[in-house]
Amino acid sequence: MSDPISDMLTRIRNASRALLPQVNVPHSRLKESIARLLQREGYVAEVAVEGKPFKMIRIKLKYSGRKSVIEGLRRVSSPGLRRYQGAQEVPRVRGGLGTSIVSTSQGVMTGTQARKKNVGGELLCEVW
Repeated sequence: MSDPISDMLTRIRNASRALLPQVNVPHSRLKESIARLLQREGYVAEVAVEGKPFKMIRIKLKYSGRKSVIEGLRRVSSPGLRRYQGAQEVPRVRGGLGTSIVSTSQGVMTGTQARKKNVGGELLCEVW
């Protein structure tokens, strides 16, 4: 697999369209921090790391009736074309209704947090 973050986003997108209650993703620290950020922003209900020899991230999805809270996920930076943004160049998603996720030198954070802390970095994905 050449892009594990894209695989994680695709698993979440497919599970939410199929109205599944949860999705399991292979563990990495970057994917765990993205999942915890999605939980903090209110896009997913719960994030848990399980398993001893092979860790998995269990993400419980959030629904509003029969509609997923996550309307869309888009990978911006990819292994073939990395997208780096300065602190003031981090884009607003859907006019501020969505969230951009940025990997900075101070950790993974939302685009709003990156602008406030005045740090730029790799624009990983957008969620709305």
